[in-house]
Amino acid sequence: MLPALSVNGLSASYQKNKVLDDVNFDVNPGTLTSIVGPNGAGKSTLLKVMLDLHPKLSGSVSYFDSTYYKVKSRVGYVPQRGSVDWDFPTNALDVVMMGLYGQIGWLRWPKRIHREKAMNALDKMGMADYAGRQISQLSGGQQQRVFLARALVQDADLYFLDEPLAGVDAATERAIMDTLKTLKSNGRTVMVVHHDLQTVEDYFDHVLLLNRTVVANGSTNEIFTKENIFRTYGGSLRWMGEKSG
Repeated sequence: MLPALSVNGLSASYQKNKVLDDVNFDVNPGTLTSIVGPNGAGKSTLLKVMLDLHPKLSGSVSYFDSTYYKVKSRVGYVPQRGSVDWDFPTNALDVVMMGLYGQIGWLRWPKRIHREKAMNALDKMGMADYAGRQISQLSGGQQQRVFLARALVQDADLYFLDEPLAGVDAATERAIMDTLKTLKSNGRTVMVVHHDLQTVEDYFDHVLLLNRTVVANGSTNEIFTKENIFRTYGGSLRWMGEKSG
């Protein structure tokens, strides 16, 4: 089986500070993987480098045994909510439609089928009633649902999400995880930057432990051990007292 994603020798820096150092891992198709590590471990940077949103110092990234630009339409991305300009004057439906630009074409008007796809994606996220609402008027959880709908409408094979559960309410967290698990059950591959160690075992079947380089990568029941967690977090870990090995 060819991996959905293969990363080899990837390194990157911000100014003179190296934030990723010789990162190597593969991700198999049809898996739901959490990227876990302490603050400053390079989790968000890893996504950006893999998507050519930040330059790499060295290494290579292969998607479905090809390059990113050859299979770009098969890859969906949901950035951190805090990195988005929510004051931009647009409504929820238009935000989701942005995920269809590859199908619509730049400078062309969307057709009815495109609007129907966007509305269907909003409906799956429980946001159909907010289609005409300005994005700035939505709550944080609602904004996150809209951004996930934008990714869903791309009908991608591989999804990257950067902390989609950060700062959302419990209902939104359940809705997002139900959606991601459905994607996995349909054979899609999902990678999620995740910050809550206590839910990793319940939410994800694979885990990538990262602290500037890969500490461990594999199935959650094998990799997410007390030893590996302490190797990843070191002295910054505070809550793990009863975590079994």
